[in-house]
Amino acid sequence: MVERADSSESNAVLVDANAQVESFRQTRNNRRSELVEDYVELIADLLDHDHEARQVDIAQRLGVAQPTVAKMLKRLATEGLVQQRRYRGIFLTVEGKNLAEKSRERHQIVEAFLCALGISPETARIDAEGIEHHVSAETLRAFTTFLEQTPQKGGMAVAATVRKI
Repeated sequence: MVERADSSESNAVLVDANAQVESFRQTRNNRRSELVEDYVELIADLLDHDHEARQVDIAQRLGVAQPTVAKMLKRLATEGLVQQRRYRGIFLTVEGKNLAEKSRERHQIVEAFLCALGISPETARIDAEGIEHHVSAETLRAFTTFLEQTPQKGGMAVAATVRKI
């Protein structure tokens, strides 16, 4: 027979309803922007590396079908983040480039922070991919402060990027 602890003995604290609503609202907003940020960051990476970003390459790297990419590219174009040119691929607008750079900087800070904690580079890269979209500016500043105090982990170069965000 399993005994249940009396609720008065519990250390759990119920969060204020308004604070909890705001937490969930922020998480939902971050999830909505996460996919957009992933796309523009990947497009920027492809343009930097291959000097072109094609729908087929995006689908391959994201592990999704080309119609899924086509739908997202239409959304990105509507939001003014990309331009598609027939037979020439996908290009970022100025706004798209700015969003990609901001996302890349957040990713680098989070990844460097995780590595400084002793996380393997591969795991840090994977984990940073999810965390980067949900981390606040305040938390990024704390990560940066930590990295600046841990220069042997290579944090100094990455830490300076948070000041732009």
